[in-house]
Amino acid sequence: MARIVTVYLGTRRLPRMVDMSMIRWWRMSTALAGHGHDVDIATNEWRWVLGRRPRPICPGLRVVPLSGIDWSRYDVVKTLFHLGFSTLRRHGGHDHPFVISKLGSVVANDDREGILFHGEVRRRLYAIQQEIASASRYVTVLSRPAETLWVEAFGDAGRLLLVPGAVDAHIPPPGPSPFGAIGGKICLFSGNIYDERTQPQANAVLCDKLNRLGRLLARKGMRVVFQGGGDTHRIDRTAVICVAPCDYERSWDSLHHADVGVVVTGGGRMHNNESTKIYHYLRAGLPTVVEEGFPNDDVVRESGLGFVVPNGDIEALSRQVLAAASHPWNRAAAVDYVLRRHTWDVRASVYDGVIRRHLAQ
Repeated sequence: MARIVTVYLGTRRLPRMVDMSMIRWWRMSTALAGHGHDVDIATNEWRWVLGRRPRPICPGLRVVPLSGIDWSRYDVVKTLFHLGFSTLRRHGGHDHPFVISKLGSVVANDDREGILFHGEVRRRLYAIQQEIASASRYVTVLSRPAETLWVEAFGDAGRLLLVPGAVDAHIPPPGPSPFGAIGGKICLFSGNIYDERTQPQANAVLCDKLNRLGRLLARKGMRVVFQGGGDTHRIDRTAVICVAPCDYERSWDSLHHADVGVVVTGGGRMHNNESTKIYHYLRAGLPTVVEEGFPNDDVVRESGLGFVVPNGDIEALSRQVLAAASHPWNRAAAVDYVLRRHTWDVRASVYDGVIRRHLAQ
């Protein structure tokens, strides 16, 4: 059993289970505790909110103040994304002897097709990766293409862990439908469409694709609904219905009550960014139609609950969405597939094995 601290945000804002990065932070921390480790989530909340003492969440899991933390008390420090490592460095923990740095995207030393970070943003992320390569015992990536790119830039494949996204094994039962006022069949896009500051090109492409899909499906009596974060000023509200983002637990109602879940890329083929929403749609038993181009779009094929269509062919996407809404799927088999392969507990077992081997040395 190890003492582990997980690090991501260094801001003073309260953690909210809305965006996937925050969900992953808490769910993976919980899963590691479930494997028998003592896990602390280090947050930088104001002391009048968090207090000066650790706050227990469940057996083996606590929230602790990030400010003034004693890193030497921990066997393992696990960071999330480029931001998590920057937070660790800012609070003096980057020289810990066992850092595991998890990355959501790997960028190259030049702009690359399919990687949605460009110019100065990409250069800043690459500089952080250089620090990560120097300081970390292990680096976690989401996909094989990301693994290949990391080795190209920094070598040493033996330090890489492949840990894709995941989904809860246990989810809330269906509650009230959030679509009651809309009527008709619903094609749901649940997730992040980014903004002008972080990924402007992806935002423009995603809005355009959703607009085009929405116009095509509206002619057939189905509405496209977007629920999530990001800049929506490019969304055509006559084609796409925007629903306010909600916390993670309530978001399952959208998946339970939609007819089809749709996934589109922020460009052409995504080099190393997977789509976590695929796991969530399938876990809810929601037929899923994916625009080809994600490293994990094979999950839809393997689950038997959806279709994958050629990248950029929005008309084909609309046809398959309509077909998926009426197809007699074996939803239970797809849910079972996800539970066996793609839960947080399954993903945490990768870390558990590495950590236990380290402790045994």
